[in-house]
Amino acid sequence: MLSSIILPLSIRWDIDPVIFHIGDFGVRWYSMGFLLAFAAGYLIIRHMFSVEKVRSEYLDSLLLYIFLAVLIGARLGHCIFYDSNYYFTKEHWFEIIWPFQHGRFTGFAGLASHGAAIGIFIAMWLYWRKYKLNVWWFFDRLVIVIALGGAFIRIGNLFNSEIYGTETSLPWGFIFVRAGETVAKHPTGLYEALSYLLIFAVSMIYYMRKKGQFRVGTIFGWWLVALFGARFLIEFLKTNGVVEGSPLLMGQWLSIPLIISGLIIAWLAHKGKFPQGPFPWGEVKKITAKWDAQQAKEAAKKKKSNTK
Repeated sequence: MLSSIILPLSIRWDIDPVIFHIGDFGVRWYSMGFLLAFAAGYLIIRHMFSVEKVRSEYLDSLLLYIFLAVLIGARLGHCIFYDSNYYFTKEHWFEIIWPFQHGRFTGFAGLASHGAAIGIFIAMWLYWRKYKLNVWWFFDRLVIVIALGGAFIRIGNLFNSEIYGTETSLPWGFIFVRAGETVAKHPTGLYEALSYLLIFAVSMIYYMRKKGQFRVGTIFGWWLVALFGARFLIEFLKTNGVVEGSPLLMGQWLSIPLIISGLIIAWLAHKGKFPQGPFPWGEVKKITAKWDAQQAKEAAKKKKSNTK
């Protein structure tokens, strides 16, 4: 399966995007990266909640919000920002939500990180309305694992032989054989993955050194600047997402407002303008009482089974 061959001044990339098959269903590296992103993110934030004495039920409830936000937002983002001429037609609009091709489940062929970001913002607003958890406080922790998840997903893109850039003569240029390429191209998906891993490491080290005690919004603001700043620069090596009459690609135009927002959030955080702590307005007693009742019921049931 792994048949990459190192060549002078280039890397011949010819890896099967499918890890293994279960009948007609193929488990892809990309899908595995997506699942690993959620699993790793969940475990890391769960540990953060435990250390900072925040009930794990808040995270369990939020998991569905984030999963749907990323999936729906990333999919719609790709269809709207990058391929609207194809998907928003009478013949192809149903493909936006249909993950099958020729009767086989293939997943979605296009996902956009900017759409996922917008989806997460909307999901967090909906979550805040119900649970009153300080979303600024939570974003400081969520974005750390999003960077790690983004690295997993970009590595999946590499295994899919997609999201690569312009021609290059550099020794780490990739010849994407399965995409029909015959010359080396910039592996921009790999560049992004390495950038995201670095951002994850720096953010995580900062969080651990401060033991979670820093002004709310600090990590979130600088994270937006770093991640979408890296994305803006790497886009110069890409060819997809061309905007007619513009020197910038679509990904760069979408990154600019997020970079500016990050600078504003970082400045407001420095001034202490955001509510501090996970529950500056107090917890919703109706919700916590329901969780306490469920725990008491489960404890009583367990005690009863142990006495038999």
